[in-house]
Amino acid sequence: MKKLLTLLTILLLTVLAACGSDEDDTASNGEGSDSGKKEITFGATTGPYSDMVNKAIAPLLEEKGYTVENKEFTDYIQPNNSLANGDLDANLFQHKIYMEAFAEENNMDLSEVIIVPTAPMGLYSNTFDSIDAIEDGSTIVIANDPTNLARTLVMLQDEGLITISEDVDPLRASVDDIAENPKNLKFQEIEAGQLPRAVESEDLAAVPGNYALAADIDLLDALALEDMPDDYRNRVVVNTEDLDKQYVKDIKEVVESDEFEQIIDEEFQGFGKPEWMKED
Repeated sequence: MKKLLTLLTILLLTVLAACGSDEDDTASNGEGSDSGKKEITFGATTGPYSDMVNKAIAPLLEEKGYTVENKEFTDYIQPNNSLANGDLDANLFQHKIYMEAFAEENNMDLSEVIIVPTAPMGLYSNTFDSIDAIEDGSTIVIANDPTNLARTLVMLQDEGLITISEDVDPLRASVDDIAENPKNLKFQEIEAGQLPRAVESEDLAAVPGNYALAADIDLLDALALEDMPDDYRNRVVVNTEDLDKQYVKDIKEVVESDEFEQIIDEEFQGFGKPEWMKED
């Protein structure tokens, strides 16, 4: 009986040792955990944010040993769908308000990793060379969608051109909420995508940064650039279940690095930096 018990004990210890060895091998190979994940698939809309992945984020991740693929999109729907179904590990194209609304509407669980520098709304003119030079009765063309329109009005208020009624949330303001308009500006609302053309034909045009860059407008040519709230800045987004994985922590780390900011300063001039960058 003792021999049988001894044999069973030895057999059990052998099995446990083998299991422990397998687990160690699995951990060391990165299988079964995310520690060994070295391939990251990003998604970004064609233009400056795809460029930001290619020129700033991917090279710094590659220095950490990652292989980075960047898939470009021409719409604002598929980058989140592709993220949710696992075709992407992260995306970069959207601000907080859009992310939260899209996730709620489509029953997704998305989370931001970090906010990145973002092209701001700008006030452009081929007629005037400064804010002070704007003449009484000038026409300004602005976006007709609620979000960009409100941002435009806040920018104009910051420049002293109008005053928004105190009874209204500035981020939801419309032209009807303008309380003071000392230069008697005339407002014309059109589709945001048409605003770059208006720079050529009208006195003034308030152009969102992405449309300005797509039309090869230099952000630094603006008479004024908006002081954009962080809620409207783009961010790296992942599925919430991946938020604590190592590759996500490494994405955040490279965006927070001095090397990333240096690339932004050299390659993305005029982009407004998020509050966390300004605090450094």
